[in-house]
Amino acid sequence: MKNIKRLVTAAFITVFAFSTAGCNMIEKTPEAIANSTVATINGEKITRGDLDKDPNTIQLLSQVKQQYGSDYAKNDEAVSVIKSQKEKILDQMITNKVLEQKAKELKLLPDESKLKSDMNKKIDEIKKQNFKNNTSQFDAALKSQGFTEESFKTMYLAQLKIQSIQTNISNYLTKNMKITDKQIKDYYDANKDKYTEQPNKMHLAHILVKTKDEAQKVKARLDKGEDFAKVAKEVSQDTATKDKGGDLGFVNYTDSSYDAQFMAGAKKLKEGAISDPVQSSFGYHIIKCIKKQEYPVKALSKVKDEIKKQLESDQKSKLVSQKTQEWEKAASITKKEKNIM
Repeated sequence: MKNIKRLVTAAFITVFAFSTAGCNMIEKTPEAIANSTVATINGEKITRGDLDKDPNTIQLLSQVKQQYGSDYAKNDEAVSVIKSQKEKILDQMITNKVLEQKAKELKLLPDESKLKSDMNKKIDEIKKQNFKNNTSQFDAALKSQGFTEESFKTMYLAQLKIQSIQTNISNYLTKNMKITDKQIKDYYDANKDKYTEQPNKMHLAHILVKTKDEAQKVKARLDKGEDFAKVAKEVSQDTATKDKGGDLGFVNYTDSSYDAQFMAGAKKLKEGAISDPVQSSFGYHIIKCIKKQEYPVKALSKVKDEIKKQLESDQKSKLVSQKTQEWEKAASITKKEKNIM
């Protein structure tokens, strides 16, 4: 079951949504509700039925039932969450529809028969590798995620189609794109930490406070010789590390999970040094660099192809994002959010 759950999660683009039936539209028939328009894109409709059949909606309906119970529609919190998430899923459906229309205009739509063939091969592979072709186990795993085999195939095919459309549009928009040697060299010079023989690391500790004035007072205490760990235990507001004297352990130079301003301040420090106040999105830090492990930078010739691929990928993503926003802005889009619930 975990394998199916991972596959479903990986197949989704970005949206996780909840769904409900009827709600404030009880006076309408199920057919009328399903046929009601929730959005129109250049004259093409997305109906409530389309929204409620979206794989994100189907898959996570079982989860909202688990969280709130089968009568979740009577829970105000659940209904509020459902509504906001369905608005997000609709926005993604609108974006996908704009891309599909543009792909049709540019004759970039994928071959449906090939997509179906690819889908069937992948599902057969899943059954064989994860369920040893045991159909009942496969069906049970799908059911636990809110799917039948038919609805799972519909979801998977839809995802293959939009992914293929995105790839085709990306290739079309960037067919004449060139990455110059200067761009590669500039990127290399600005990001040498990414291209060391082994990842550079620094053993850090920090003290987090709310204001710059508090941070300056902390620094003054440390400058007078007070123990860093002792001060951290007394005043740091980072509850995850204060009892450890602010110790963060070894942190890779390229670790993107840390605030960029924090990392910039930490990397400037020499081994054994303590920083002045460093502002981040969390407040103000006093950072101590306990130890550094730095390695030689690889020669540009060894990483040139890698950097070129990275720059191509970054530029493609940026250009496709910009064009998608332009196409959405130029499209005639209306939403009827009252019909979402």
